[in-house]
Amino acid sequence: MIDRISAGSVNSMMETIRAYQNKAANGVEQLNIKPPVVDDIQAPKTELPNFTESVKNLLSKVNDVQVKSTTMQEAYQRGEDIPLTDVVLGMQKSSLAFEATVQVRNKVLKAYEEIMNMPV
Repeated sequence: MIDRISAGSVNSMMETIRAYQNKAANGVEQLNIKPPVVDDIQAPKTELPNFTESVKNLLSKVNDVQVKSTTMQEAYQRGEDIPLTDVVLGMQKSSLAFEATVQVRNKVLKAYEEIMNMPV
């Protein structure tokens, strides 16, 4: 069943809500928060990486992974204390990095060929 609400209880609830609204509004005004002035501060100018530099960096990372994998393989073959799982994971990482590099190279070459074959 639905309880009847008296007008007095509604008025008292509304007064409570208004009191909370006033407290909230006064609290924000008392804080008097202003955004900081950033006119004097200049953002540092960052240079965008060059395409050639990006490719060189990525190729050097792939090379580092392959060199690390090769050294782990050689160390395992010499009988050093390296877990076989680490050697296999290194080989897989090396293989995956190389395959990804080859795929990116193929896509770039294909895009270059398409651009060169466009009619002017």
